Amino acid sequence: MEKYENLIEKAYEVILTKGPKVLLALVVLIVGLWIINRLTKVAKNLMINQKVDVSLVGFVSSLVNIGLKVLLLVSVADMIGIQTTSFIAVLGAAGLAIGLALQGTLANFAGGVMILIFKPYKVGDLIQAQGLLGSVKEIHIFVTVLLSPESKTIIIPNGAISNGDITNYTTEGKIRVDMTFGISYESNIKKAKDILLEIMSSHDKVLKDPAPFVGVSELADSSVNLAVRPHAKPQDYWEVYFDIYEKGKIALDEGGITIPFPQVDVHLDKNELIAK
Repeated sequence: MEKYENLIEKAYEVILTKGPKVLLALVVLIVGLWIINRLTKVAKNLMINQKVDVSLVGFVSSLVNIGLKVLLLVSVADMIGIQTTSFIAVLGAAGLAIGLALQGTLANFAGGVMILIFKPYKVGDLIQAQGLLGSVKEIHIFVTVLLSPESKTIIIPNGAISNGDITNYTTEGKIRVDMTFGISYESNIKKAKDILLEIMSSHDKVLKDPAPFVGVSELADSSVNLAVRPHAKPQDYWEVYFDIYEKGKIALDEGGITIPFPQVDVHLDKNELIAK
């Protein structure tokens, strides 16, 4: 009987000493979970209002929610007397090990976050990155998917893109199409320029502003090279490129403008031939 009385007494003592702490920890846990859920919703709404990518909104919201809950549980455990120092040390060591093992993946994740926040490009833009040209097909948290002009799918890690140069041909809504036409030295330069300007001005996909330009860019070995510079919308680039080359060649032929092929002039010394 005395044994049971001692157990009851000890239980009563534990309740008196630990009860308030446990009750307070329980209140902190409930209130903390409510606050965390509210903070998560507020952060999610802020990102949505800032038009952050949907995939990033969900990922960041979950990451914030889980991180805050882990901190809350550690704090509650400490309040009721559970030693959390070792747990925190193990958690830190595990985090460091995972970070070192996944440093490439984490770099791609960080790059994806920067891309989705600052938006140097969006889906549908024509860009050049890492020496590759293509239209942006998809933007994921770890990689960006491009579609090349040859209809090849290109997958580039976001870490490499965010740390490199990005050329966006779509941002300004127009792009210059660079072409070169070579004409013979005997041809009339002014007439050739007028023909090419007329071809560009009459093309429905060539923009009027900026106006098309033709100028002499080089006096080459076999030809006078004309720089032909129409502007077009990015999605019309290749159509304008191929059309102007084709129609320009036909029009120059009809105008009597010769487009030469590479040639070498050989001069023979008559005296030297006679001596031989």
